[in-house]
Amino acid sequence: MIARSKKYRKSLETLSSDDPVSLTEALEKLASFEKVNFDETIEISCALGVDPKQSAQAVRGIVNLPHGSGKKSSSNCLH
Repeated sequence: MIARSKKYRKSLETLSSDDPVSLTEALEKLASFEKVNFDETIEISCALGVDPKQSAQAVRGIVNLPHGSGKKSSSNCLH
């Protein structure tokens, strides 16, 4: 079993994973957590109600990362 920090356990007490919340409420709760000394990540789950077998209902998207993907472009590489 993974040992969790005091800050993690304290933050977990304020959450209930059974209750759906709006995006605004979720961001307010995240902002109220204590800050840590590393890059934090969050995971978002959304029920879109689409049928994946229907090609017209495909869901696609693009996310622009604030510091890029970490890969260097081929124009910067020396051959």
